[in-house]
Amino acid sequence: MTVEDILAAVRGYGVTLVELTGGEPLAQKDTVKLAKLLGDEGYKVLIETGGSEDISELDERVHIIMDIKCPGSQMHDRNLWSNIDVLKPTDEIKFVLAHREDYDWAKSMIKDKHLERFHLLFSPAFGLLQPKQLAEWMVADKIKARLNLQQHKYIWHPRAKGV
Repeated sequence: MTVEDILAAVRGYGVTLVELTGGEPLAQKDTVKLAKLLGDEGYKVLIETGGSEDISELDERVHIIMDIKCPGSQMHDRNLWSNIDVLKPTDEIKFVLAHREDYDWAKSMIKDKHLERFHLLFSPAFGLLQPKQLAEWMVADKIKARLNLQQHKYIWHPRAKGV
């Protein structure tokens, strides 16, 4: 699909909010352009990014939800830490946690990198960490973060595509 095809499709939905997600949207060559054009047309634009791609070219109107990969993902060496300097106070940082070690690591990153200035999300890795266990840790530690479930994995099969 071209950018114009996507814009036409979005116009047809009659919505005001558009979220760019799935895999890594910033790995697509025209995502930055698409986000800007959507903003120009008056849409509120959200982007969910894995945090390994540069976000500095995104239009300032785009609301960013950026992952910080924890060690349990075996992808934490891909975190592009310079992205933190680009985030706005209204943006969100999401930690997907596989186990207690990830939880403790996330708490230390919040403190060490002063991430409390952003909206924080703690999400249990589906099938690896039970939401109840994570919620109990968060309550006990008085974590100022929102519990975030990957809802599509509860509604549809966890490996379903196109949902």
